[in-house]
Amino acid sequence: MKHTMTASTSLPFELPAPDIGPWRAGNTGVEGVWHFDSGKPGRHVLISALIHGNELCGAWALKGLLEAGVRPDHGTLTLAFCNIAAFDRFDPANHDASRFVDQDLNRQWSDDRIDAADTAERRRAAQLRPFIQKADWVLDLHSMHEPSAPLSLTGVQPRNLQLAQQMRAPEHIVIDAGHKDGTRMRDYGRFGQPDEQAGDSRTLLIECGFHGDPQSRAVAQDMCARFLEAAGTVASATLQAQLPGWKQADAPRQWALEVTGPVVAKSERFTFTEPFTGLEVIAKAGTVIGDNDGEPVTTPYDDCVLVMPSTRQARAGVTVVRFARRRLVSSNE
Repeated sequence: MKHTMTASTSLPFELPAPDIGPWRAGNTGVEGVWHFDSGKPGRHVLISALIHGNELCGAWALKGLLEAGVRPDHGTLTLAFCNIAAFDRFDPANHDASRFVDQDLNRQWSDDRIDAADTAERRRAAQLRPFIQKADWVLDLHSMHEPSAPLSLTGVQPRNLQLAQQMRAPEHIVIDAGHKDGTRMRDYGRFGQPDEQAGDSRTLLIECGFHGDPQSRAVAQDMCARFLEAAGTVASATLQAQLPGWKQADAPRQWALEVTGPVVAKSERFTFTEPFTGLEVIAKAGTVIGDNDGEPVTTPYDDCVLVMPSTRQARAGVTVVRFARRRLVSSNE
């Protein structure tokens, strides 16, 4: 199941790869996974990075947390560098090629796929699964194929939207049911269950910006500080002292983008009519925005928002854009 990708387009990749060597071993017996216990009651929280090997911003944030010696005041804190094998292949000149080794790690999170253990990513998911199962709150740090404003992906559970609003950033919150080609880590197990069945579980997937934009690192750091504070894991004053400059200004407002459906490519030949970068609001229903192997792709309703349009991974079965309706959920001004 090895994958082949063409060289990346000419987008400048300005964020350097972090040296995670000193932190590679972890302290749990599982490579790249660190666990700290306060010895006091509290939530079990987990922050993950490098689910995709070319998404460096989260690795920078985890490295920063470890270097600063951040420890939980309450409950436990787990930090996980996830797809290290893919990260080891990172080349800024062809960064898409280090997204994964055999298959997308963020589509393998069902027990039947993990138990198959027949690819590098499924074997790695099996190593990570016990930590995900023990966690109460999860922050999963990602970045994007194209330049775009940061997004908080909540899934469809209202509890996660509440957490995204509690964190007061980023400005855009995506409410979506995931991908057709497999379950994301953030939707695994009880994290994907309805509120009435899920107890205290919360999970957010943050898309911090373009993979190669240094600002994505600042977003990842900001999200970590907000998350640890919201979870009650580390006191606000401690975070300010140990992580100066990490927490940025609150978003002036927050929009919920309720995804109504994906556009799934029929092949790698999918094209857009314009160089969309995401969050465009298309005024009129029926506007043609792309071509899916000869079939025009049109917006299904007025004021349709385009969420994460990209053809960089286009092939049969891959989501290339999602349609969403927008509503204002909070104003922090």
